[in-house]
Amino acid sequence: MPPTTHEGRPVPSLTLRRVVARPVVLPLARPIVARIATIREWPVILIDLETEEGITGRSYLEPYVTKAMRYLVPMLADLGEHLAGRRVAPAELYEASRKSLHFVGYQGLSMIAASGVDMAAWDALAKAAGVPLCVLLGGSVGAVRSYNSNGLWLQAPAAVAREAVELRDQGGFAGLKLRLGRDRLDDDLATIRAVREAVGADVQLMVDFNQGLDRGEALRRCHAIDGQGLAWIEEPLVYDDLDGCAQLAAELATPIQIGENFYGPGDLADALRRKACDFVMPDFMRIGGITGWLRAAAIAATANVPMSTHLYPEFAAHAMRVTPTAHWLEWQDWVDPLLRSPFGVERGMLHVPDAPGVGLEWNEDAVRRYAA
Repeated sequence: MPPTTHEGRPVPSLTLRRVVARPVVLPLARPIVARIATIREWPVILIDLETEEGITGRSYLEPYVTKAMRYLVPMLADLGEHLAGRRVAPAELYEASRKSLHFVGYQGLSMIAASGVDMAAWDALAKAAGVPLCVLLGGSVGAVRSYNSNGLWLQAPAAVAREAVELRDQGGFAGLKLRLGRDRLDDDLATIRAVREAVGADVQLMVDFNQGLDRGEALRRCHAIDGQGLAWIEEPLVYDDLDGCAQLAAELATPIQIGENFYGPGDLADALRRKACDFVMPDFMRIGGITGWLRAAAIAATANVPMSTHLYPEFAAHAMRVTPTAHWLEWQDWVDPLLRSPFGVERGMLHVPDAPGVGLEWNEDAVRRYAA
C-alpha cells in the first residue's frame, strides 16, 4: 500500500532529481558577541531538493563559520548525485546519506549535510501530501511557545536591559535569553538584575555561557547565579565535558540546559544516561534534521526530559507540535530576510502556517543581494 497521511490520504510518490545548494551571507542586525567569538555576518546555505515530479523541498543550514560553506556546498551536491533516482522517503534517505559518509565519520560536517537533505526531503513529502509538515507527522497546525533569542549579548548591563525591553515587546514574549561570561562575575550579576528590573517578574530569563567557562570557573559562577530565579543555565562548559555538566546538574537548583551540539540521537541518549543535564535543546543541523529530531524526541520522552529547540524556528515549530516533552522554541529572525513570508509571532507564540510543507519560500531578490 502507498504511504498515507494520518488522515488516510495517500502521499504521492516522489523521485529525487538533484540537490541545489546556494551559499549566502547575511549581516546581523545585532552582532553575536559571546565570550568565545564575535560574529557580525551569518552564513546560510539554501537547499532546494528537486524531484522528477516538479515538487521542490526546501531547507537551509546555518554553519556559523562562512568558510565552512566551502565544504558543505560540494558535500550537498555530492549527496544529491548519490541519492538521485531514489524515492523521497526521508528515513531511507537519511540512512543512505549517513552510510555514504561512513569512512569520514557520522558527526561534524557529515551529519550537517545529511540533516540539510533530510529537512528538505520532509518538506517535499509534506508538499506532495498537500498538508503542513506537522500534520504529516501526526499533529495539527497551531502555535508554539517561544522565547526571543535575538540579542542580549555581552554588553553593559544598562544597554542589555534596554534591549531586553525591545525584544520582549517585539512579539509579546514571555521568555528572553541573555548571554553571560563577562570578565567580571559582578558584571554578569548586575546584568541579570538590570534585565529583571526592566522586564518584570513575569518574563522567564534563560542564560547562556556559550561554552565559555572552564570547570572551576563554571562551578564558581553557576553557584553565584543559582538563586536568581533563572529558567535555565545553558552550556556553561565546552559541549563534550559531560562529566562537568553532570556535576553542575547535581549541585545546582537551576536546571542545566545543553544539546545544541548533540550529533545525532545517540549523543542525547548518552547525555541523559550520564545525568549531564536537566533539559535538552538539539539543533536540527546536528541532531539529524527532522528524522533525527523525532528519534531524539522519543528518547527524551522516555526520560520525561523537557525538550527545546535551537535555531531553525520554522522547522522547529512543526517539530514541536509533535514533541511529547515540548518545552520552549528558540526564536530568532536571522534568516527572515531570505524568506518571502516569515512566520508570525504573537504574544510570544510562533504560528505554524496552514500551508503545504514547512512554509518556506525564498525571497530571490534577497538571495541575489546576499549571495556569497
